Amino acid sequence: MLVTPGQYRLCFRVFRGPNPGLTDSLVQTKSDMNTQQAEKPDYMSAFRGSFTSALKWPNLDALWQAVRDQHSDDWYIYAIGHEPPESPVSQSKLAEFITEIDQLLRKEHDHDYCGIVYADDLKQPAFIKIYDPNNLGVSCGYSDNPPLPGWVLSKLQPVDVPANQVVPGNRRRWWQRLFGSE
Repeated sequence: MLVTPGQYRLCFRVFRGPNPGLTDSLVQTKSDMNTQQAEKPDYMSAFRGSFTSALKWPNLDALWQAVRDQHSDDWYIYAIGHEPPESPVSQSKLAEFITEIDQLLRKEHDHDYCGIVYADDLKQPAFIKIYDPNNLGVSCGYSDNPPLPGWVLSKLQPVDVPANQVVPGNRRRWWQRLFGSE
């Protein structure tokens, strides 16, 4: 199938070894999202950049640990569909978010693999996309209207990324509980 500009392929492959099942292989994906250009091209360039999937739950654990090990106060947490944050969060707020989002992902993405969290670099991350397990769209294939991540962690100040779907009430309430904002 030919992919034209503006289309997007969000797909992860299950790598099988001699024994059926998942291996520790990671998958590369390049998002070519046709999102409205914002005033900060650096953020949007990073948003559209190349990402690696934390395919298995242990890969996600290692990614979260890599974020924690940075011991920095320069992470922004952005929920698509909400106002972008104006300042980075504290280390304690970042740790709280990681704990909460990890619990949410494991509960609502009840599979033996993760595959819905992508980072620009799994060992030294600076940009992480977290897809909402209840809004994955096409799990493998091409789409003219791909799902956006539900949440983004980045070291760049986010710009407004217009949501292509209404944020469900349960997600809005979850976000308000964590950050006390709309």
